[in-house]
Amino acid sequence: MSARVVFDLDGTLVDSVADLTAAVNQMLTDEGVDPLPLATVKRFVGNGLPKLVERVMVHRGLPSQKHPELSRATLTHYNAAPTQRTTVYPGVTKALSRLGNMGCALGVCTNKPEAPARHILEALELLPHFDSVVGGDTVNKCKPDPEHLNACFKAMPNIGPSIFVGDSEVDAETAKRADVPFLLFTEGYRKSSIAELPHLLAFDHYADMPDLLSQIIKEGNFNP
Repeated sequence: MSARVVFDLDGTLVDSVADLTAAVNQMLTDEGVDPLPLATVKRFVGNGLPKLVERVMVHRGLPSQKHPELSRATLTHYNAAPTQRTTVYPGVTKALSRLGNMGCALGVCTNKPEAPARHILEALELLPHFDSVVGGDTVNKCKPDPEHLNACFKAMPNIGPSIFVGDSEVDAETAKRADVPFLLFTEGYRKSSIAELPHLLAFDHYADMPDLLSQIIKEGNFNP
């Protein structure tokens, strides 16, 4: 009943939008610009921090040539307190323990840089569950490029089928391009409806996830 199961991080395992919002707003305050509400920043999350900063800059009318500088500033603010407001989604820890007991190898594939990703996982006591953590700077490609996800699978024990779990359009596209089954966590940062995202199965609470995965592996049904 084993498998290689890779998870996205932000919006899938942890709700980090409050800390991302704080970092973005500190950068905007430093620039003399009004801060943004959390709901607005949440819409901009996806494709990594540089893309988040780019979307914020466009929204606030900041000059595009400052993007490298403001991306570095935002990352500095974020790294100063990456888990102050970040929380683990309900049921995640128990689900990871159950999957490990089922013999699954577990990994994380995130567009967040690897060092802060590992720091967050360690601070929230999730890191010991994972065989591999591949960040946006670990390889030369980022999601939705399938090479990013495949690098994570390659770093894990080669046992059973490969499955990707995520919450967003980027994650769904990554799984599609990597030709692996996609499990959609519906309570994350997606902008589209559930029906619009290609997925094998969807779940809204991690208490259900190990049983869903066990059923998929048992039946060998990996087609959406």
